[in-house]
Amino acid sequence: MQFTKNDWRNRNLIKTPSGTVWLTIPVLQSGRFGQRIDEVHTADDRWRTKHWRSIEQSYARAPYFDAYRERFERLYLDSTERRLSAINQAFIAEIAAAIGIRTPLANAADFDLPDDRIDRLIEICRLLGGDEYLSGPAARGYLEEDRFAAAGLRVRFIDYDGYREYAQLHPPFEHRVTVLDLLFNTGPDALSYMLTRSRGAVGA
Repeated sequence: MQFTKNDWRNRNLIKTPSGTVWLTIPVLQSGRFGQRIDEVHTADDRWRTKHWRSIEQSYARAPYFDAYRERFERLYLDSTERRLSAINQAFIAEIAAAIGIRTPLANAADFDLPDDRIDRLIEICRLLGGDEYLSGPAARGYLEEDRFAAAGLRVRFIDYDGYREYAQLHPPFEHRVTVLDLLFNTGPDALSYMLTRSRGAVGA
């Protein structure tokens, strides 16, 4: 898929004593239109130390920071990976393991997929044995649900409302921050906050 700069693919928000702060991974872009996500590389490795120092300063007093410190410090500082997609995959896998999410992870690059973006999604669902495609709400404008239906697939869109608040450092509470905030503040209870939502949180 096409890379879009300064999106969630290369930045995220942390909670600090002075409010939310963006942590952005600097990337190199080819300058051509349509550069794919898996073609993007980081501009350097200096962001690793800078990001970890910001996280450490902001969350050192969180109840469960020490419990997870070593695994995430290692993820930041012990890697020399420069491919943005591989960096994101490593973080997703580590966070899922820490939270207790056991859903298998797959990489679209490992499949022979058509170029059309809707056909790609349908084919991924077919290859993985899925009967439903769950998407973020921003995709409502371009997902052609009738094409999914013709392939025997249901489309559902996530509604991000309804998540419970938790005891967060540096009030007032802010939902729109990295999942590390949830993990450092709630520890082994993190998954329960992700699963317990108001009715209708995942809509049709």
